[in-house]
Amino acid sequence: MKTLRDRRRKPTHPGAILREDVLPALRMSQGELASRLGVSRVTVNTFLQEKRDLSVELAARIARLLGHSPESWIRMQEALDLWRLAQDPSLLKGVEPLPPGRIAA
Repeated sequence: MKTLRDRRRKPTHPGAILREDVLPALRMSQGELASRLGVSRVTVNTFLQEKRDLSVELAARIARLLGHSPESWIRMQEALDLWRLAQDPSLLKGVEPLPPGRIAA
């Protein structure tokens, strides 16, 4: 898949998008966000501080609140996860690709 993003650059954490762009535009505090999402302030704070990754459930809650799709939030997290994996190839050490003849078309 072709992308305009530089693959060497770390993707932005979805919590940073919420913290830097969304909450200020909505004039919403972390406490209000937590209350509206139905989660604890600790959950929101650790996510906004990029100490917690985005779960599918939290993505769905954010999407419902903001009128977006959960997929857009999940794609942000997925890009970050894949970038992290690419930074440490040793995580896949020991996994050998199947020979081309073994893979059915």
